Amino acid sequence: MSDRSDIPSGEDSLIARYFKPLATDLGAFGLRDDAALIKADGHDLVINTDAIVEGVHYLPDDPPDTIARKALRVNLSDLAAKGAEPAGFVLTLALRDVDESWLSAFAQGLGEDARAFGCPLLGGDTVSTPGPVMISVTAWGRVPVGRMVHRFGARPGDRVMVTGTIGDASLGLAVLQGKPAAAALAADPTAREMLIGRYRLPQPRNALAAAVRDVATASIDVSDGLAGDLAKLCAASGVTADIELAKIPTSPATASLLARGATDLEAITSGGDDFEILCTVPDDRRKALTEEALRAGVAVTDIGVIVAGEGVPRFRDAQGRAVTLKRLSFSHF
Repeated sequence: MSDRSDIPSGEDSLIARYFKPLATDLGAFGLRDDAALIKADGHDLVINTDAIVEGVHYLPDDPPDTIARKALRVNLSDLAAKGAEPAGFVLTLALRDVDESWLSAFAQGLGEDARAFGCPLLGGDTVSTPGPVMISVTAWGRVPVGRMVHRFGARPGDRVMVTGTIGDASLGLAVLQGKPAAAALAADPTAREMLIGRYRLPQPRNALAAAVRDVATASIDVSDGLAGDLAKLCAASGVTADIELAKIPTSPATASLLARGATDLEAITSGGDDFEILCTVPDDRRKALTEEALRAGVAVTDIGVIVAGEGVPRFRDAQGRAVTLKRLSFSHF
């Protein structure tokens, strides 16, 4: 990380104490340089960057280790959707002040995830800010030359597949904010904690990166809401889609809230923070993806089909009737 001194207590000592121990990759040079080195090793390098901001992407009282993990995992999720294997990341950390206990827990969570996902810290920057805390991660991944999966490339007849379950994270935030979901689950602490966990700790599907690379014609990670991210994929591909709402996978906790009217399908499909893979797969390759997902212990569900045409995807209820969603995704602005 850089040798600037934006933080009054001394950036160098902060880096040495909390982040140098995480920089174990040879290309990080022990954070003694102002740049890092990633070897392509005959691959293409895929680059992704995402920032999370206090009060926007996480709550001020969220545990610092989960904040660190989320900052890295949202980038890992993007790499997984591109079919890329993690290679490393750089971190920019904008802090109001230096809270030693917060930083210690933050660095511990970050280091544990960096090791678990094989994505080492390579460098970055620390700065002071009068505003909310901001954590920005830029991550690199490797794919065989010419094999990155784009969000464009979907073709009519492709099946629309999604991993995991949808809506849990947005409901976890709703629970933390005391919205109707919180009251509905007042007597079910297990369901409450599961939903909160899905909000605080995304589960990037890197175990499926190679399978996505091998079978998908287009792919995107679900960060801003399934409906909105599917619309982006379709627009980039010059197609549209027919989606069966009843097939969108939900957890038992989310299904219970839907059944009791504590949430609705529009909120589930537009809420964001799912960080699942949404991809399009030729019909004759569905089985290959499903089998690989089973081996990886990741659920994958067929929710519809890509069709020729333009415009936002069409959503249908269990009787085949068109359902208009007024909101497709979370908006940052």
